[in-house]
Amino acid sequence: MADARFEDGTEKPLRLRAQSDGDLPILAALLQDAVFTAADVKWQPKSRRFDLLLNRFRWEDADHAQRENRPFERVRCILTIRDVQKVASQGLKPGNADLILSLLTLGFTPTEDGAGFLDLTLAGDEALRLSVECLDLTLSDVTRPYRAPSGRAPAHKDL
Repeated sequence: MADARFEDGTEKPLRLRAQSDGDLPILAALLQDAVFTAADVKWQPKSRRFDLLLNRFRWEDADHAQRENRPFERVRCILTIRDVQKVASQGLKPGNADLILSLLTLGFTPTEDGAGFLDLTLAGDEALRLSVECLDLTLSDVTRPYRAPSGRAPAHKDL
């Protein structure tokens, strides 16, 4: 579903749109272990838009990188969520714009009126809950992929 190339034509930046809860698991899988800071969060109440600048691991390339014995990659991307009515946070302390946060997953809970809550679950029992009129999310890569600083894929421990 990528729809654009960088100027030299070598890379296809990812650009996906989710408009139903059936689309959400794809975005959640691609955004698992993405990192950001509080300074990377922008909510614009007047335009009912929520933007999140993330540094995501390229899960879609991990198997190829491992087989080809090349470094794993990350890429900067923007997650845009439209029709946001309200934003609430849990466990996030204000005033620490440089704190690095890690996104674990996205989830949607519909309400009776057809709207719902979009939950961004973060590591450390932190979360963002967006009250949305409908699901309308766009994930867009905005930089070329670069070598993951650790050189490894994120590791998960069984709880």
